[in-house]
Amino acid sequence: MTAPKRSPVLIDLLAPERRAVDRRQFSLRTVAVGFVRPRRRTTRRAADFGADIVDWHHPWLFFLAVGTMLLSCVDAFMTLKLISGGMIEANPIMAGAMNVGTGWFVASKMALTGTGILMLVALSRTHFLNRIRTGLILTCFFSFYCCLACYQIVSLLNML
Repeated sequence: MTAPKRSPVLIDLLAPERRAVDRRQFSLRTVAVGFVRPRRRTTRRAADFGADIVDWHHPWLFFLAVGTMLLSCVDAFMTLKLISGGMIEANPIMAGAMNVGTGWFVASKMALTGTGILMLVALSRTHFLNRIRTGLILTCFFSFYCCLACYQIVSLLNML
């Protein structure tokens, strides 16, 4: 037996419901539940467009995020050591934070780096300017911090 065909009138009546405004909502609860029980590895609908925010991320992104944050902490510590040895801060934003105080410098550095990392991980499946995958940008930041840490180590050794 074949399935009964729907009449065009019934299809037209159902079509506006399917085209209605998307009822899904994004909230902090969504993030918390996704953190505890990650399920979504890809988008569910082909019609989903915009940011591909999913619950599960590749372990490599975890390594990059934690590594970048640790290297940022090393950078803050070594920057304070180098400044006490007579060097100057090249970043004008961080130099302004340094003028307020070292606690403010470290807190603002960690907050800015952590916020950037969270955004890059959350949007890791999207493409920047429709060309570069955002996860690659996180890899570039990790590489930059590795080079910066090496430069600071060499500078500290030269000060001795």
